[in-house]
Amino acid sequence: MEARDPKYKERIKRYLTRQNFMHHMKFDLEHIEPGKTSGILVVEDIHKQQKGLVHGGVIATLADIVAGFAAYSVVAEDQNVVTGEIKISYLRASRAHRLLATGEVIKAGGKVNFCEASVWAIDGDSKTLIAKASASMIIV
Repeated sequence: MEARDPKYKERIKRYLTRQNFMHHMKFDLEHIEPGKTSGILVVEDIHKQQKGLVHGGVIATLADIVAGFAAYSVVAEDQNVVTGEIKISYLRASRAHRLLATGEVIKAGGKVNFCEASVWAIDGDSKTLIAKASASMIIV
């Protein structure tokens, strides 16, 4: 996958500084390349629901963020993306202390980038897939 904007990393990093919701969640992207992004969330009490389980809304938000920025990494400099549709499949509940979220553009288009995201629970050296998502990112 190729970026249409040679300065896509700088543009994304500038955009990330204005992402108040991501900062509130204490999540940031750690890896950005054309069509792929990932980041790790250190789970805190604000991310949990009953019995110490990571809240489903947190998991869905992580999937949306990494899919969206994967799509954003391959659009032209004057374009943006918004989530048109996202479908989350929760595979198992998690009490992990860290979550890894990965996003990837599966098919780049003129009006829509189709993406997939995965959210993994990380415990020590092992990681367990806890959610998968497919998303349509509308190019605006």
